Amino acid sequence: MEHPNVKAGWGVLGPEPQYPIESVDNALKILLLLRDQNDLRQRDVADYLGVASSTAHRLLAMLQYRGFLRRDPGNKTYRPGSRLTTLSYSVLAGFDIRELLRPVLEELHQTLQETVHLGSLEGTNVRFLDAIESPHAVRVASRMGQSKPAAATATGKALLAEVPSDELRRLYPNTEITGAKAVKSRLDLERELVVVRERGYATSEEDNEDGVSSVALTIPTNGSVSRLALNVSLPVSRMLESDLERITFHMRKIAEKGSELLS
Repeated sequence: MEHPNVKAGWGVLGPEPQYPIESVDNALKILLLLRDQNDLRQRDVADYLGVASSTAHRLLAMLQYRGFLRRDPGNKTYRPGSRLTTLSYSVLAGFDIRELLRPVLEELHQTLQETVHLGSLEGTNVRFLDAIESPHAVRVASRMGQSKPAAATATGKALLAEVPSDELRRLYPNTEITGAKAVKSRLDLERELVVVRERGYATSEEDNEDGVSSVALTIPTNGSVSRLALNVSLPVSRMLESDLERITFHMRKIAEKGSELLS
């Protein structure tokens, strides 16, 4: 029988195992808690599971160790980790993430009439999953299927800005960063990511390709680290300050639609 403090609605989708493993069951219940709240406190988890605080601590520590949770050192709460979001998108990939988000990419393309991409973070690289080229005679070519250094692209920097600092240091264990013109060190990258977080989007001007300006922002997810981003690329001659404001305005609106499709 479940402990009376355990929240209802865990869901039983299969037959009860002959030899249940309580620790595994409790770890899975912790992950299910994230459906209802993005911040988990050790004491609350202990109450939900009906276990001692020390037991809850060990369960949370193991999930953190495997990357399914990350701990906020400030308020000491646990949030969805990178491994959990990566797993989620791997599952979504089975449903063809490109097909799911194609309407979003098409709307962005029709609205701005520039080359647009859908990108995902893969370690220290960004992969462009889908693209639609601008109808203009002078345009940026599609990068669909290509992989580029994340620190050298607007898409990569937008996604890296959501990565926790401890994970960022694991991705870039060396202080020197190669493959980007503007970002030469991890310190350079960390400084730039602060700016990206403040304004909500990332830019790249001829950092990855001569004559090309790019703007990117992430597709929001429910409290977890985003692993997908929208990118708009155009010739530098068509990127004025007023153009940047217009582009980011439409990108934010359309990214929210992408978030709804993923929820």
